[in-house]
Amino acid sequence: MTVSEDLFARALRLIPGGVNSPVRAFRSVGGAPFFVKSARGATLTTADGRELIDFVCTWGPAIHGHNHPRIKAAIADALENGTSFGTPNPYEVEMAELITRFVPSIQKVRLCNSGTEATMSAIRLARGFTRRDKIIKFAGCYHGHSDSLLIKAGSGALTHGHPDSAGIPAAFAQETVVLPYNDRAAVEAAFAANPGQIACAIVEPYCGNVGFIMPDAGWLQHLRIVTAKHGALLIYDEVMTGFRLHKAGVQGLLADESDNCGRGAPTPKNVMPGEGTRPTSTPLVSLSTLPDLTCLGKIIGGGLPVGAFGGRADIMDMLAPLGPVYQAGTLSGNPLAMAAGIAALRLLDEENPYTHLDTLGQQLRDAVLTAAKSKGLPVQVPQCGSMLSAFFTPTCVRDYATALTGDARLFAKFFHTCLAKGVYLPPSAYESWFLSTAHDGPAIDRACEVMNEAIRDL
Repeated sequence: MTVSEDLFARALRLIPGGVNSPVRAFRSVGGAPFFVKSARGATLTTADGRELIDFVCTWGPAIHGHNHPRIKAAIADALENGTSFGTPNPYEVEMAELITRFVPSIQKVRLCNSGTEATMSAIRLARGFTRRDKIIKFAGCYHGHSDSLLIKAGSGALTHGHPDSAGIPAAFAQETVVLPYNDRAAVEAAFAANPGQIACAIVEPYCGNVGFIMPDAGWLQHLRIVTAKHGALLIYDEVMTGFRLHKAGVQGLLADESDNCGRGAPTPKNVMPGEGTRPTSTPLVSLSTLPDLTCLGKIIGGGLPVGAFGGRADIMDMLAPLGPVYQAGTLSGNPLAMAAGIAALRLLDEENPYTHLDTLGQQLRDAVLTAAKSKGLPVQVPQCGSMLSAFFTPTCVRDYATALTGDARLFAKFFHTCLAKGVYLPPSAYESWFLSTAHDGPAIDRACEVMNEAIRDL
């Protein structure tokens, strides 16, 4: 028995399914998960001493690779002063300054401890601000595991065949209107059917939890127009995409006329709604796509637990202690997480690695497409920057329904062949792959070689 097998057997006796997050269990690809004892750069080292090139990157946060010396040093420095204070600390202020400087739509921000907390709190805030109850979400978009949002969800819920969870009261589910992603007519119809009742629409502007899916041209602009027309708020869930695809998230991509992802960015304008002016370093933005609220996580914690939500000042000021919408967290703004996140954001500011990360992403995408073409195997590989995924289907993937046309059994074979050859992909056909700056050079070259071999073996 290997070390990982022994650990998993012990875990199964004490932890439901042997894991503390369902997608780690390998249920959709078969087999048992390995356990990791260390990580550095683009490489995981398992409990059995195997080295794997990692394209999960802690499910997004490790944009600089694992155990980056700057982030590690920042945590060590913060640790010298304590682990938690239960009071305001200077790191919180610096983090808020960085977020509001980078993200064009955020005038004020509240820090919390996870992406689930961020989306849950943003929904509560939208309901409190509008005094309405219903919300719109999009099938396949995963916004954490709070009751209102775990309906037709992506991520682990979809991976395990349970997009709706037991334990959610029917009355809660009735307040959530689920629509197809990229479907303009469905959005119009939902507002017409629920006049004056919809508090907000929450969306992953680029989907990362049903595999990676990009919006149709004009789709996000349409959401902005329709929500504003009906007095509802628009919430971008950028927990995955925030600071990963652009320093300003998807909002920055849409404003950037030189966007390498070719999504037809609108003409930028140096204006935004609400009071105040933006720092000169803020990217030019378009009013046609700015959300009212944005949810963040992952990278702003540098690998430690974190979340945040922010937006227009008049909305954010509805939060306690200024307003009637209550939200709190004992460990919110934790100094270790803030120190790690500040180091990660500063590195992005200094290095601006996005063009290079997009080049690496294209290299990986092209390797899969070329191998599949030579095999005569239909595959879709949507990619933007350091996010991508592979769907084994001839159908163009643009929503939840078309994502499900992908051959999950074929993906499982592809996954295990890659793993056997030293490349670790997300253990699900419905998750995004992530790259880091540490994948440059031999790691990306070897990964392309392995994926070519894996597809030839299918």
